[in-house]
Amino acid sequence: MRVRRMLLGVSMLLVALALVLGGWLWRKAGPKPGEAPAGAPIVIGLLQALTGSLATSERPLVAAVELAVKEINDEGGLLGRRVELRIEDTRSAAADTAPSAAARLIDEQQAAALFGCWSSGCRQAVRSVVEPRRHLFFYPMAHEGMEKSAHIIYTGATPNQQALPAAGWAMAQFGRRVYLVGTEGVFPRRVNAMLRDFVQLSGGQVLGERYVPRASVDVAGIVADLRALKPDLVLSTVGGDVSRAFFDALVAADLTQQPLLSLTAAEPEMRAYGGGRLARHFVAWGYLQSLPGAENAAFLARLRANGGADVQASDPAVSAYVAVKLWAAAVREVGTAQTELVNQAVLQQSVSAPHGFTAVDAQTRHVWRPLRVARVQPGGQLEEVWQASRYIRPAPWPTFRSTQHWAALAAASGGAR
Repeated sequence: MRVRRMLLGVSMLLVALALVLGGWLWRKAGPKPGEAPAGAPIVIGLLQALTGSLATSERPLVAAVELAVKEINDEGGLLGRRVELRIEDTRSAAADTAPSAAARLIDEQQAAALFGCWSSGCRQAVRSVVEPRRHLFFYPMAHEGMEKSAHIIYTGATPNQQALPAAGWAMAQFGRRVYLVGTEGVFPRRVNAMLRDFVQLSGGQVLGERYVPRASVDVAGIVADLRALKPDLVLSTVGGDVSRAFFDALVAADLTQQPLLSLTAAEPEMRAYGGGRLARHFVAWGYLQSLPGAENAAFLARLRANGGADVQASDPAVSAYVAVKLWAAAVREVGTAQTELVNQAVLQQSVSAPHGFTAVDAQTRHVWRPLRVARVQPGGQLEEVWQASRYIRPAPWPTFRSTQHWAALAAASGGAR
């Protein structure tokens, strides 16, 4: 009996020593993401293009994130600590710049979470950094779906929340002879592959399909196709500075009556690039700057007071804003900014938003979203003409084909959005 007690005592001592040694080694490995000395700021990182061809589209997202951080700090911060925003300029060349920028924010700046990106190429580049580090990234853009990462929260729309139902609405309005156009990259290629199937399954016909390199403004081939084919409807995933060349060319060719549904351009692009010159030009988003109501009016007033009177809100900007609010809600719930704990808690969060609310769908790591179709007015503002009857649950893999089909499509496509 004495020997048994001695052996038990030795075993308990060894377990205690192992726990102490394990804790020492865990601490010796360095701070974990989101940890910092008491009272030190909680750092978060933002990856957006401040320069280059995408800067017009991405600057509103910077303004929206800056506003979200200011509001959190004005309310006393998080856990008694200020939130400090560090911004990296992707220079509209995200595939080249985003991985090193994301790594700097995580490894050197000890950012508790990352936010941002515009293109799918940028998202994929940042994903390659955050996943091996078990970090957390919030992506605000409408995207092609066919993806779920355990380290990303997607606050932008999936195709079933934007491109597909909006295309269905537009075909019902204007006809089913459709032409597809986009900027060369992952998002346009993959979304248009879905739209080809969707149009055909809806009894329509895709008359043609063209892509413009991001660095090019040569849209003459598109204009020639539109003149020859005379489609009922153009579905566009043209983005960045190419939008100006596209809109200019339609005006110059006297094609202002051509029905056009833009799936990537919002208020900032319409104002900057002259989308309001086209008579039957529509967009599809969950948030519109022109939404009535005191909550949206107050949001716009705060955004412009903080970012300047000329700041244009957009759906991606609001998606970036609510991403920060979702992260902050999760930090408050778990009582720490430690990244892995916040990553689990954020799946149960919902927050109010200028267009209503944003709630995370834990199964897909995307959010439930409203959908509105709006007509582009002279001057570039958007006037709602149709609204989905309810919030739409995200389905990153559209159900009219198998998941295996979409996985094969994703594997076969590449490039930067």
